[in-house]
Amino acid sequence: MQLTHRIVLTGASLGAALAPGVALAQTMDVSIAIPRLTVAEYHRPYVAVWIEAPGAPARTLSIWYDFDMKGDEGTKWLRDVRQWWRVSGRSLKMPADGITGATRAPGTHKISFTNGRGALGTLAPGNYTLVVEAAREVGGRELLRLPFAWPPKPGQTARAAGTSELGAVSVAFKR
Repeated sequence: MQLTHRIVLTGASLGAALAPGVALAQTMDVSIAIPRLTVAEYHRPYVAVWIEAPGAPARTLSIWYDFDMKGDEGTKWLRDVRQWWRVSGRSLKMPADGITGATRAPGTHKISFTNGRGALGTLAPGNYTLVVEAAREVGGRELLRLPFAWPPKPGQTARAAGTSELGAVSVAFKR
């Protein structure tokens, strides 16, 4: 299953370095593997994806949870995605337009973000960390951090591998 978020980044911070009025559309492609677990009671994990930068508030890019439960009951377990909840989640009104999605079945899921507006916003040059956290009812939780520089160098990628609730996670950049 492939879910695509397209967010166009303006060239204000990136294009200004090259030539006035030139907009560079940089796309960040994120791949998240959710492993198939053999357990007595399996529940799909809640997954949060966000960006951190030194001295700046965290930016939530995507949150996968049971958003269509009666009475918004799925939101009461969002705080179990603990690190995300502390840095960003508790201040969001759910469902959050453009970032809320359903939980995902085991497999590899791809989401893309393009610099400029929406959840990603415009990234200023600097060092960032893409953070992916998963928490599962009657299961565990896991957090992976993938550092990257912005603007990305051609062919820049970052990869990490989970050991329980997450499999391989990668971020690749393209124009």
